Amino acid sequence: MYFTGIIIAIMTFFIIGIFHPIVIKTEYYFGTRPWWLFLVTGIVSVVGSLCVDNVILSSIFGVLGATLLWSIGELFEQKKRVEKGWFPKNPNKK
Repeated sequence: MYFTGIIIAIMTFFIIGIFHPIVIKTEYYFGTRPWWLFLVTGIVSVVGSLCVDNVILSSIFGVLGATLLWSIGELFEQKKRVEKGWFPKNPNKK
């Protein structure tokens, strides 16, 4: 039996799931200022996926890169959600 697809699916589920709270906490503590970190690490991950010969690792890097790049938009959407009152605003942040 081949478990490649299942491994990739589980890792995709895990990566996407872990970035939901990362985006929320990033916006809460730092606002949208660190968006460029998501951009740089996303591009590095995507390029890394092109350089790795192993199918599983290449897929994981690709999913990680896509998730990081997608998180940039979600970071700015999270800011709007906070402004609407759907999420708590950090009282210590200006």
